[in-house]
Amino acid sequence: MKKNSKKNHIFGLIGKEIGYSFSKNYFMDKFKRESITQVSYEIFDIQKIEDVLWVFKNPYLKGCNITIPYKKSIIYFLTELTPEAKSIGSVNVVKINEDGHRIGYNTDIIGFELSFKKDINKLPKNPKALIFGTGGVSMSVSFILNKLGIYYKNVSRRKNKDFLGYEEIDRDLLEEYKILINCTPVGTYPRINLSIPLPYQYLSSNHYLYDLVYNPSKTLFLKKGEERGAMIRNGLEMFRIQAEESWKIWNY
Repeated sequence: MKKNSKKNHIFGLIGKEIGYSFSKNYFMDKFKRESITQVSYEIFDIQKIEDVLWVFKNPYLKGCNITIPYKKSIIYFLTELTPEAKSIGSVNVVKINEDGHRIGYNTDIIGFELSFKKDINKLPKNPKALIFGTGGVSMSVSFILNKLGIYYKNVSRRKNKDFLGYEEIDRDLLEEYKILINCTPVGTYPRINLSIPLPYQYLSSNHYLYDLVYNPSKTLFLKKGEERGAMIRNGLEMFRIQAEESWKIWNY
């Protein structure tokens, strides 16, 4: 965006119970730092996805990020999807064109890939991964693991033919699967004393824990892994990367 070139443009974050998000502060700081004026970033905390229609009625809204739990359900309310977003089935960025068309993108994939790749060389050869959660962001993570040739299984609260149940995770499984990726909101501020139910006593320095949660910076999931010697990473860098990619989509 050219500085001072556009007036009254609004960007924002759409989700549910998202007071913990860093998004508004991140973008407001960016606007100040880069002297981007006459724009704002708002939080649209909606109770059901149908309420997004009221958000989209704002004539000054030019783009928004999408977060839990609407990354999949938002698709119904969009005009168009990029090929990647369509393939994954998850959208975390919407661009609104001058004609009102709402185009869905996915920048979670580049955010996860670039941050995760920094640690790949430190991991055991031919590692396998467990992905906790089955929401939109887990679909982005699985897309990247497929791309990198890393075998994975999803873990859900409800076991079925496609997903493991948490109760199935035992010592033997953790011996086989060394990468553990939390794609659930469990442990997010203010519920910082919660963690996904795992037999953490079987973790070791051979394990790698990635938590997409970034507030707090070290969730209970990561703390328990670190106590067992595991390598850990939170989702803050992924958040920053996807945020910058969002800005490029909205303005170029």
